[in-house]
Amino acid sequence: MTAALGAIFTRDLRLALRHGGGAALGLVFFLLIVAMTPLAIGPDPRLLARIGPAMLWLAAVLSTLLGLDRLFQQDVEDGSLDLLRLAATPLELVVLAKAAAHWVVTGLPLAIAAPLYGLLLALTPAEMLAVSVTLLVGTPALVFIGAAGAALTAGMRRGGLLLAIISLPLMAPVLIFGVSATQAATDVTSPFLQPVLFLSALVLFSGVTGCVAAAAALRSGG
Repeated sequence: MTAALGAIFTRDLRLALRHGGGAALGLVFFLLIVAMTPLAIGPDPRLLARIGPAMLWLAAVLSTLLGLDRLFQQDVEDGSLDLLRLAATPLELVVLAKAAAHWVVTGLPLAIAAPLYGLLLALTPAEMLAVSVTLLVGTPALVFIGAAGAALTAGMRRGGLLLAIISLPLMAPVLIFGVSATQAATDVTSPFLQPVLFLSALVLFSGVTGCVAAAAALRSGG
């Protein structure tokens, strides 16, 4: 079972890097949102620094949606999803492996690039580090939630808009606690551990519920 999951993870990772361009596309989209923020609200450094963590998290949420509609689409088109349904490996673990590969391609680069993009929003080094850490912790939850939406829209043409409508409201708690943890990291009067623990709990909860829901949607789709 471990070998099968490793093969699925490696296959999805190679396909995403070879054909999808998900990492580059997500980073460019992330950069565009961050770069347009000073143009929209003005170049005031204090205002940018105040809303900077929230804008970086919002940009990360929207960037994570890119490519999620293709998470199961290729498996549906080439028939490999039928083989995955019939395999001895539980479909929930297959979804977990595919979601992990998607996070490595999309979520991890966003967390790494966040400090660099934070320079455009006049963030301090402490704020940039806090954003990067919270994105590293919280973006897996975004992928797990999006995986459930991707499974529901896997058999649809142009299901990306429906995927966003389904997933974005469910991603709101992750966004709230991610921004709260980032702001608490730079405010000595606010507790930092509590929002981070809530964010970690959301990752575990969405990891279980998202994989189970996605697997159920994929089974019913057949």
